[in-house]
Amino acid sequence: MGEDKNPVLDLGSMLRALRRQADLSQRELAERSGVPQSTVARIESGRSAGSQFGTVQRLVRAAGGALRIAGPDDRALTADEVGEDVRRDEAGRRYPAHLDVRKVRTLKDWPGAWWAHWYSLPPDRWPLRVPEVTYDLDRDRRDERRLRERLRDAVRIRRLSDGVPEGCWRFVAELPGGDVVGELRAHERNLDLLLGEDLGDRREVVLDGVLVAPRLRLLGIGRRLVARLMEETRQTGPHAICATAEFGGIQFLLACGYRIEWSRPQSLRLDLPR
Repeated sequence: MGEDKNPVLDLGSMLRALRRQADLSQRELAERSGVPQSTVARIESGRSAGSQFGTVQRLVRAAGGALRIAGPDDRALTADEVGEDVRRDEAGRRYPAHLDVRKVRTLKDWPGAWWAHWYSLPPDRWPLRVPEVTYDLDRDRRDERRLRERLRDAVRIRRLSDGVPEGCWRFVAELPGGDVVGELRAHERNLDLLLGEDLGDRREVVLDGVLVAPRLRLLGIGRRLVARLMEETRQTGPHAICATAEFGGIQFLLACGYRIEWSRPQSLRLDLPR
């Protein structure tokens, strides 16, 4: 038998997925729908298989969904969307469906890692144990995170040519409406002219700067801009991309695959006595 491409999803899991999308707790859904919270809990736990159609319809509508008869090619909630329902905490309990439980892949994914944005620590020196998953209890933070993720997925990278001098590069990160939320600029130079020697047409690109709107930082948009520059540089011939950075820009470029080149000019400073 072939694999079922449209597996049947149980009612409880689909209702929890709808609550997650609507950011509603069981109590809030019960108040909106007029269905007792105990009934909502029974349906979601799979202990109410004989629920009346009208009850299910009220719950689904209150969560912003709609009941309909779908054909084999029509879209329903995906298995990935409902798959979060199988996650359990250390006590074996489901996480609240409306809290967008997410995996902790790096320290910055976890709100409790207050030290992650200021300095790096090896795992054996982390002040707190890092959980496997996390979520935001604050509704405003959940709304902000969801908005940021929607905008991140909508961003497109484009290279501009109008008004850009020859040998210069300009890329922008745009939203569908045309709003620019990120920009990268660079220029090309020839080491023959820089060093006064014939090195065989050794061209390189200099990264002048990367800027991302503050509200959309830490979403990978800057990395996408840098990756686009790398892609087009490979196609046009320069052998390397160089950059001068300070403060957080150093860690950003190292994360993008750059390395510190000690043979290049260094930043020096002499404080004069007063």
